Amino acid sequence: MRRLLLYLMLAGALLAPAVSAQNQPQGTIEVADSAQQDAAIAVRIRDILHELDGYEDITVSVSSGIVTLRGTTLDTASAQRLNELVARVQGVVAIENEVVETADVVRRLNPALERFRTRATQLVIALPLLAIAAAVFLLVLLIGLLLARMRQPWERLAPNAFIADIYRQVVRLVFGIAGLVIALDVLNATALLSTILGAAGIVGLAIGFAVRDTVENFIASVLLSVRQPFRPNDAVEINGDEGKVIRLTSRATILLSYDGNHIRIPNATVFKSRIVNYSRNAERRFLFDLGLAPDSDLKRAVQVAQQTLTALPFTLATPAPDAWIDGVGDSTVTLRLIGWIDQTQTSLVAARGEAIRLCMSALTEAGIAMPEPTLRLIGAGGAGLEDTAPAPVAPLPARPDHAMDVQAQAEHELEAIVDQERKDDVEDLLARDAPTE
Repeated sequence: MRRLLLYLMLAGALLAPAVSAQNQPQGTIEVADSAQQDAAIAVRIRDILHELDGYEDITVSVSSGIVTLRGTTLDTASAQRLNELVARVQGVVAIENEVVETADVVRRLNPALERFRTRATQLVIALPLLAIAAAVFLLVLLIGLLLARMRQPWERLAPNAFIADIYRQVVRLVFGIAGLVIALDVLNATALLSTILGAAGIVGLAIGFAVRDTVENFIASVLLSVRQPFRPNDAVEINGDEGKVIRLTSRATILLSYDGNHIRIPNATVFKSRIVNYSRNAERRFLFDLGLAPDSDLKRAVQVAQQTLTALPFTLATPAPDAWIDGVGDSTVTLRLIGWIDQTQTSLVAARGEAIRLCMSALTEAGIAMPEPTLRLIGAGGAGLEDTAPAPVAPLPARPDHAMDVQAQAEHELEAIVDQERKDDVEDLLARDAPTE
């Protein structure tokens, strides 16, 4: 045990000098030259700060390699940059930065005034170049405006006046951008163009989202004006609305209803909706149903109705009128009749009404009975009473020798109203010579 303790004491005595040697600073410290070195560091830092702007009020003191900075600067960032600057000087051990931001208003305004004077001087020097750049821009823009004003090439290329105006707008825009690019190139500031175009793209995207419906209507107007699904004064049905087409504008389609009211439908709705054009073909069909008694001679009824329709002066031979049994109800048989007219000469509603009147008269003369309502009464004892006889019906007047006037006079008067309204409005994208769908 004693030998073990002795060995441990000897080992500790041998290791103690080695540990103390490791804790000693490496190298030598020159005590005699430290004051000269501090002075050299201070002079070097002062010389550097004297060459830089904004550090006139900075004082420098160095002691044992520790640099102390005092004074004021125009901003905090300038004070913080002193640390990086001083740390690069050889021999600096540590930095005590006590520099603060100045509160002197005059001193802080002086750099701004100096920058303003410098920029004003640069502007005066650059005025001739700016004048040349502005002249180039205006010249290119003027060429674009003159080309856009020319009517012949654009109206020849465009299917209608609306598309021709779009071409003109595109020409103006292209020449305006070209003039701007050339002017910036003269000023050697083409890098500014990417910033301008980027900002314009962001603004355009924001505006596009804001006026999405307007843009949709505009695109629909372009497509409708290129391939026109209707003409002025066409009788159409759009999204459930019926009327005569007055005009197609850059925003909406205007209809004149048969009640004399204006119907304004956005072009986006027109482009996406189902459009029925009744005026595309001159021939138009009318249809109506008549009820017959179940015990009537149905074959005879079909023949009489078809012959009556064929004999009408306003029905067309091709397509020929027709009649057939269309259905059977509880107390009636439905007879369906159709006929065709030239709607440019004949009124559809008048022709249909006159056909109904004459067909009913012909069926009555032929002995074809119409269905009569009957009523069956049940007695208290449950026994059925006799069906009451129908009330006497006044006889129908005799069949006239000729049909009444069914000319399309009301339709022509409505067309005259549309023509008059089209004269009062200049904006119209419809053209009678444009291609149609």
